[in-house]
Amino acid sequence: MPVQDFEENFVERLSTGCEGFDWLLGGGLETDVVTTIYGPAGSGKTNFALIATATIAKVKKVIFIDTEGGFSVERLKQICNSELKKVLSNTLIKKPVTFEEQATTLQDLYEIVEGLNNVGLIILDSAASLYRLEFSKVEDISALNKEFALQLSNLLKIARTLKIPVIVTNQVYTDMNGNYKMVGGDIIAYRSKCLIELKNLYKKPLKLAVLKKHRSLPERGIVFKIVDKGIELLKKIESFEGENNAGL
Repeated sequence: MPVQDFEENFVERLSTGCEGFDWLLGGGLETDVVTTIYGPAGSGKTNFALIATATIAKVKKVIFIDTEGGFSVERLKQICNSELKKVLSNTLIKKPVTFEEQATTLQDLYEIVEGLNNVGLIILDSAASLYRLEFSKVEDISALNKEFALQLSNLLKIARTLKIPVIVTNQVYTDMNGNYKMVGGDIIAYRSKCLIELKNLYKKPLKLAVLKKHRSLPERGIVFKIVDKGIELLKKIESFEGENNAGL
């Protein structure tokens, strides 16, 4: 059996609750890695996080760290409807409002996870919003980056040692060439075994998700749109080699 097939058959995965994203990830979230979803505003990052929460919290506990106020009970109700009460009872929400509070939350997270038992998912939405605010104020950028790296390393430690999948959402900025780049750059990319880039397509409300980094899967993508019940898959893109996506 080829090495890739062997790995894919034996790595545990959990469904995201989104058919398209499960396909993109080869069956779902790998339980021992940090998966980072990044893209511009309105591209579906928090929607994806809420759908994953609604899916996992039906059977296990979810820790949702909300740094931007994006956790919406009304949106969650649209997604899970009659199971809202159960999902909320299994979801622990943390809302740090400063970079220092975020640091404390992530520093204490390992003990929180061990104390809760049966945690099935951890979400940080979004990783760099408070970092970005702090970046504009501090003089010692090196110390700030070191602290940010430590925070993300705490998430990676939990994923690896406790086999709990971690979803991190992240913002982007536009460089001088007009290309989207992740806020935090290599600090986040280095600690993420899986990177998915989201884009808003010009044919609203279509959106594109591209698997940019994975330890066993090639770059591929999906076209989707956000609907009341979650995310609707519209098209699978097996490969971007030789693919004409100009019509997207």
